[in-house]
Amino acid sequence: MANSHQAGNRVDTKESILAHMKNDAIPKNVEINNKVETLQPNSVVKSLDLVVLRVYPRRLISTSNFTGAVAAACGRDETGIVGIVLWADQIDNTQVGDIIRIENGWCRKRDGELIVSTGKTGKIRILDR
Repeated sequence: MANSHQAGNRVDTKESILAHMKNDAIPKNVEINNKVETLQPNSVVKSLDLVVLRVYPRRLISTSNFTGAVAAACGRDETGIVGIVLWADQIDNTQVGDIIRIENGWCRKRDGELIVSTGKTGKIRILDR
């Protein structure tokens, strides 16, 4: 009799846990970070944390959308390496060794390699130096 009661408790507990597991189980204010291995070309980068490995020399560009300095960089997380585009003030504010977070940026593919950037609306946060 005790065994069936214990088994019943396990089922009841299991059912109550499953009953609470829904699509909205993740709180709305929790950020879901991308990883380099999950990046897809032509997609939004909600949040991506990287260690900056290298910042290349700046160059000046002039297009219909932007005139100013731009620099290539590269960064990595535990899943891989990705190219980074730094714009204007981001170039001076970002250093090799920084841990950065790219928020609300984009991902593209160029010459077979993935590149991330903040674009016009995103931003880079320095998390640690």
